[in-house]
Amino acid sequence: MNTTAKTNAIASFRSVHGVGVACGLAAAVWLGAAEAPTKLVNSGLSPFAISLCMVAGVFTARWTIPTLLKGTRSVFADLALNQHLIANAILAGMLWAVANTLTVFAIRDVGLTIAFPLWNANSLVGLLWGRILFGELKGASGRNIAKVVLGALAIVVAAVLLGFSTIHAEGPHGGRAVAGILAAAGASLLWGTMYIPYRKAYISGMNPLSFVTVFTIGELVTCFALVLALDGGTKAQVFHSPEIKHLIFWLFLGGFVWVIGDLFQQFATKYLGIGRAIPLSNTNQLWGLAWGALVFGELAHADAAHRLLVVAGSVVMIFGALAVSTAVATERENASTNQALERECNRYGLDYDRVIATYGRSELGAEPGKGRSWWDIPIVAAAVGVFVYFGVNARVPALAMDFTWVWGLCLVLVASALAAGWALWRATRFS
Repeated sequence: MNTTAKTNAIASFRSVHGVGVACGLAAAVWLGAAEAPTKLVNSGLSPFAISLCMVAGVFTARWTIPTLLKGTRSVFADLALNQHLIANAILAGMLWAVANTLTVFAIRDVGLTIAFPLWNANSLVGLLWGRILFGELKGASGRNIAKVVLGALAIVVAAVLLGFSTIHAEGPHGGRAVAGILAAAGASLLWGTMYIPYRKAYISGMNPLSFVTVFTIGELVTCFALVLALDGGTKAQVFHSPEIKHLIFWLFLGGFVWVIGDLFQQFATKYLGIGRAIPLSNTNQLWGLAWGALVFGELAHADAAHRLLVVAGSVVMIFGALAVSTAVATERENASTNQALERECNRYGLDYDRVIATYGRSELGAEPGKGRSWWDIPIVAAAVGVFVYFGVNARVPALAMDFTWVWGLCLVLVASALAAGWALWRATRFS
């Protein structure tokens, strides 16, 4: 590779830092909101059933959103160029499905406020994998290393503080505490490891919208397998309970919200790397707490000590996110990223110029499969029909909610998606 190409590559990495930060923060807003439907864990459904229903919603949204943004022709053209990454995407989906199921067990056994901080330690797992496998932070200045590492640690500490701030609201969980903690820790390890296929795909030039389309196949197949193997097989409650049709809309909705957050998270991982993207998206606990406290009144009877934990945890998390987001990669660190990219191109015979073009504006290189196909319309119509069908049969859960805050936080959701989506479109055309 000549010097000019290398210089342009490093410049393209630096130019999208702000976009990656915007995507990471938007991901946090949406991923935090997606935790609200997990309250249905107390509805009598098994964790396997809840996970399967959510993943069904995820599957529906994962095919719909890429179709709306790029069209299926673009998605399949991208997959054809990156066939070696399809297995990685399916593997990532399988890891996510198992981790998500473990989180439902953890919520059931120790409560959301204990489980959430434990599985959010995945940022430290991801930081380690990013450094070992992809050379992240290699060549970084001491200041940037301190910002990323200490910022990630601060976000984990803040998650613990926020968890303890609402621990008084959690009910007893019997003798399952150890099992719940192990489940949350297992989810943390799997979710941290799941980012390896993510990063490998994106330094090979794969579009996140294409990646998640295959990713969801691994999710859905794994969740079905878990239900059939561990939750009663074909006699499982999820296939026969008459109550399912009244609850499934909310779990579908949770899956849909999660997909939007995850898409932003995927773009953040592409443009920032694992070590920076995960901590930023893990500020979702701040937004999860907002939904719990403002919508569901989880802190209504909290004493002064618990409220102080909320303030302290929120401040620490904000400073942690600020530290990570301002750790702009130096030229030496970007050169290390470029070396990892070159290794992938040489290993799989990829077009280096095409891969680099995906890190900047789409006009830097030809985008495969532009244009839309007639079947895009039936795909979107079918997805809308599924949501309408389940929505008509849904019942509002018997949970006390402040609908003023529901609308307020929904406006924040929309605003964050529009802001990050517009920044992403202007900078990369969703490349």
